Amino acid sequence: MDQRIINLYDEYTHAPLSRKEFINRLAKLTGSLALAMTVLPLLENNYANAATVVPDKDLKAEDITYPGAEGVTMKAFQVKPEGKKLGTVMVIHENRGLNPHIKDVAMRVAQAGFLAIAPDALSVFGGTPANEDEARGLFAKLDAKQNITNFVKGLEYLEKHKNGNGKTGVVGFCWGGALAAQMAIHSPSLDAAVAYYGRQPEAADVPKIKAEFMAHYGGLDERVNAGIPAFETALKAAGTKHQLFVYEGANHAFNNTSSPTRYHEAAAKLAWDRTLELFNRKLK
Repeated sequence: MDQRIINLYDEYTHAPLSRKEFINRLAKLTGSLALAMTVLPLLENNYANAATVVPDKDLKAEDITYPGAEGVTMKAFQVKPEGKKLGTVMVIHENRGLNPHIKDVAMRVAQAGFLAIAPDALSVFGGTPANEDEARGLFAKLDAKQNITNFVKGLEYLEKHKNGNGKTGVVGFCWGGALAAQMAIHSPSLDAAVAYYGRQPEAADVPKIKAEFMAHYGGLDERVNAGIPAFETALKAAGTKHQLFVYEGANHAFNNTSSPTRYHEAAAKLAWDRTLELFNRKLK
């Protein structure tokens, strides 16, 4: 698919671009509204492709709640494999909320032997709505400070979990990738943090990162990748143990199996193997 179309969809999913303007610009790129409507299903998430984990009787999946910032009850999806003292991992969703793809990632984390939770950032609005455009609009209304507290409280929940071993990690994607870095900044007891194609934190905050940090970027993701050089310089200056990987030929959201035009199987597999290597080394 024309990279300009993928870049336009990336702009639509991240910038304050209305659906009407997106469709109009897509029609100009494709040559007609009819062709735009043909291309659209190839761009939008198809959650029929989200599940990669075969249901396993040894994985207990359930919806839970935990106390967030003052007055907030956080909803989350929890998956627990067999075992009493497990390393724990928080999975942070993209800017569409807690959806089937992110739940599948949590299942994959648990399948690898970790207790996983995937909090819903939109719990403050009652939870993630079914309409993705509606969900995207709600992210702009989140209170940034309160949101960070809500997720820090999730890490505290994992640290104290009766089936946990006290070691915690986090992995986030896109909006959640940026938040994974914020968790490393705001949770000094965090052991490992992994960010997939997420906006990098301010250089001044990097010295606060105590966890071992890993980041994965798509080589074609110019918007996010513009921040890599300054981030890497700050990590080196702070002496933070880190690994940064760029996957050539891969787009933003290359790990998302439900995004047919952006999913990159080879990059996703390699990044996931590297992610699990870090979690196995730091959390078990």
